Amino acid sequence: MKIRALVDGIERAAVLDRPGNRLQSAVTKVLRGRVSDVLHGVWVGHPIHPVAVLVPIGTWLSASLLDALRINHKAPATLIKTGVAGAVAAAITGLNDWASLTREQRRTGLVHAVTNTVALGLQIGSLAARRHGNLRMARRLSYAGLAAVGLGGYLGGHLSYRQAASVNQAEPLLRRIPEGWHPVCDLESLTPGQPQVHHIDEVPVLVVRTGDEDVTVMIERCGHETGPLGEGEVRRIDGTDCVVCPWHGSTFRLTDGTAVHGPASTTQPLLRSRVRDGLVEAALP
Repeated sequence: MKIRALVDGIERAAVLDRPGNRLQSAVTKVLRGRVSDVLHGVWVGHPIHPVAVLVPIGTWLSASLLDALRINHKAPATLIKTGVAGAVAAAITGLNDWASLTREQRRTGLVHAVTNTVALGLQIGSLAARRHGNLRMARRLSYAGLAAVGLGGYLGGHLSYRQAASVNQAEPLLRRIPEGWHPVCDLESLTPGQPQVHHIDEVPVLVVRTGDEDVTVMIERCGHETGPLGEGEVRRIDGTDCVVCPWHGSTFRLTDGTAVHGPASTTQPLLRSRVRDGLVEAALP
């Protein structure tokens, strides 16, 4: 299909790297620390951006439907204004997520952002036309804006479902572990606070001894972008031991895998663990 080939071409378009790198640098300077964590959705355990986009899409679609049916001349303007406000929130959360993606993902994300910015401009233009009483032009601009945001949504779906952006990429590894208890390593081989990498079949797991016989076993590949948690460090944050991903700084509590700092917002998959006869064993949750 031509559209699929076009989107694949966006992923390979190195020309997008220069403006993308500049934008990424600006975003990471402005959105960082606790603010970035909130925008990533760390506090709810789920990315915020997919929820935020529902407001502009829903309101703009409703406005276009009322325009097409000629039901009410005032309601579409109110819906479009609501969508414009929602689009700003969606853009901020989206940029925050986008800045921590890989190069090919950022290329698609940049075009996604530009397309949605065009949609926002068209909807603002529709509001201006309504203010001047030009309803025919207002409707046309609103329809065009809806088409543009639809294209942006297609690119957003490509980012999520084809390029696996902002999804928990560690979860599929958890599903490759067979049922039952599996031997992992000897307890005495573990130094408290020092992460080790072992395998259950071919699945890498992170093993950290946190007490005399307290051991955490979690999927070793970071759910954000599969960074090697085994090369990260264990830090005590807010009174709890956490492991920090060396790639993007995603931080997870060892007690339950909860994301403490982004860009990861979802919980890192944790396995049940026990010690029997000096041997650490792990099983699916």
